[in-house]
Amino acid sequence: MSNIVAIVGRPNVGKSTLYNRLTETRKAIVDNMSGVTRDRHYGMAEWTGHPFTVIDTGGYVANSEDVFEVAIREQVLSAIEEAAVILFMVDVTTGITDLDDDIADILRRGNKPVFVIANKVDNNQLLNDTPIFYSFGLGDIYPISSMTGSGTGELLDEMVKHFEEEDEEASSLPKYAIVGRPNVGKSSLINALIGKERNIVTPIAGTTRDSIHIHYNQFGHEFMLIDTAGLRKKTKVKENIEFYSVMRTIKALEEADVTILMIDAVEGIESQDINIFHLAEKNKKGIVILVNKWDLIEKNHKTSKAFEEEIRNRLAPFTDIPIVFTSVTEKQRIFKAIEAAAHVYENKLKKVPTSKLNDVMLPIIENYPPPSTKGKYVKIKYITQINASSPMFAFFCNLPQYIKEPYRRFVENKLRENFYFSGVPIQVYFRQK
Repeated sequence: MSNIVAIVGRPNVGKSTLYNRLTETRKAIVDNMSGVTRDRHYGMAEWTGHPFTVIDTGGYVANSEDVFEVAIREQVLSAIEEAAVILFMVDVTTGITDLDDDIADILRRGNKPVFVIANKVDNNQLLNDTPIFYSFGLGDIYPISSMTGSGTGELLDEMVKHFEEEDEEASSLPKYAIVGRPNVGKSSLINALIGKERNIVTPIAGTTRDSIHIHYNQFGHEFMLIDTAGLRKKTKVKENIEFYSVMRTIKALEEADVTILMIDAVEGIESQDINIFHLAEKNKKGIVILVNKWDLIEKNHKTSKAFEEEIRNRLAPFTDIPIVFTSVTEKQRIFKAIEAAAHVYENKLKKVPTSKLNDVMLPIIENYPPPSTKGKYVKIKYITQINASSPMFAFFCNLPQYIKEPYRRFVENKLRENFYFSGVPIQVYFRQK
């Protein structure tokens, strides 16, 4: 289980720099121009064994003066509703602005833990300027420099104390989340699956993360369907739909065992689809891709093959994924999607006996050993599957440090070929024997 941490604040206080530091990426465009963050930012991070998802809200604001401040307020409201913890960032070099006061006002009325982060504290003189932020009435101030990283450790230590622990009692049934961009047909798919026979549907409300879990049990399949599609609470402010849908998607994805990612056949695969895919992969979730609205495409005998190839090219290197072409409105192949999800779920739980692993993999490795480095040869002696919630394999060898990425991929592909792990991310580790 991973928790959502949202970084909020007005433009140009350093949200993207902190996001980059936490997720250890350089994905955000960091620039001194106000409001320069353009992309959607959400990524995985971890601190002392607690995984969490960081959202840099700066990526979701339309940059024109009149709508700018409204959009920031909307996001803060969405963050209060969806995130486990909110990091409210201010800039010590500019002090408190009206917009900071507005944001603090909204956060005070929310019921989520808020950490006030005074950024750009690069020397002791600036440290003396941080007490002014106590006037927000939001508790302790955490002085940091997101550029150098000083102060972030103390902040993270406190932050993880507020994470929700996973509910061990959660249903033992497989959980499938249907995700995708707005208007791709998620609600229609859920309606088509559960049909008019509402008696087989029991929405189990009251889960802390307020997505609806629908118990599906017919045609030989039983699972929980995580429905995020119809869950837009109406707030007084007209919400920033894109930001909100991303928050909901991340939440659903983290609760699920298998992610059913819906793509619009007419629009093709877009960058947000790829972002969701990689987040599912990083979270070690099973993945099925569902291409919807296939009935609207002019077809020839090559079409689905070409479309499938394009999707796999965009998702590489992890391409061993079931892709199902459907039309939800025509009820074409929707049950095929459910069958694919059931297979992926089985693959995720699959345990390969150690003897079988070694019988199959050691001869392959003997024929294609890792290339020698500096005249040294890597000898892989023994392989075992690690006990975990998704497939992980340890290869014991004399010089694990000499194994390079291409060989790791070769080994992963051979595991997939021989043991069928379609739709599931695999972790391969080389360890000292």
